[in-house]
Amino acid sequence: MLTIAPVTGTGPLTQAMATAASGMSTQAVRMRLAAENMTNATSTAATPGGDPYQRRIMSFSQRVDRATGAMTVQVGPITRDTRPFRTEYDPAHPAADERGYVKLPNISPLIEQADLRNAQLSYEAAIAVMQQARSLYSKTLDILKG
Repeated sequence: MLTIAPVTGTGPLTQAMATAASGMSTQAVRMRLAAENMTNATSTAATPGGDPYQRRIMSFSQRVDRATGAMTVQVGPITRDTRPFRTEYDPAHPAADERGYVKLPNISPLIEQADLRNAQLSYEAAIAVMQQARSLYSKTLDILKG
């Protein structure tokens, strides 16, 4: 799991960095879940008629970082998607039930790719915020030195 060093100090730049760091950590978890879902998109149950892999989804929660006063985002509960499984008629498959149907995961690779892309864009936006805040810190120090 990605860990980002805590941001110390107070002030708007520190708060921006703390918020961006929390966003990066959260989006990294979101990308990992999308990758797990895509990897298991075609897996089936180990026993006839059993349930296959069930899509995992995460939620977000908002918190205040006590050290900086920044609003941050955290990973909320990771739950299983309750949508029904897809079924496919394949009586020769080892996981087929007594009617010959195999349950497949409730995963759409297209949705997972879109979620992965959205998480990537959010992660990149957080990186841009971190870079901008760092640049502003540096310029402030240059002014104070001069």
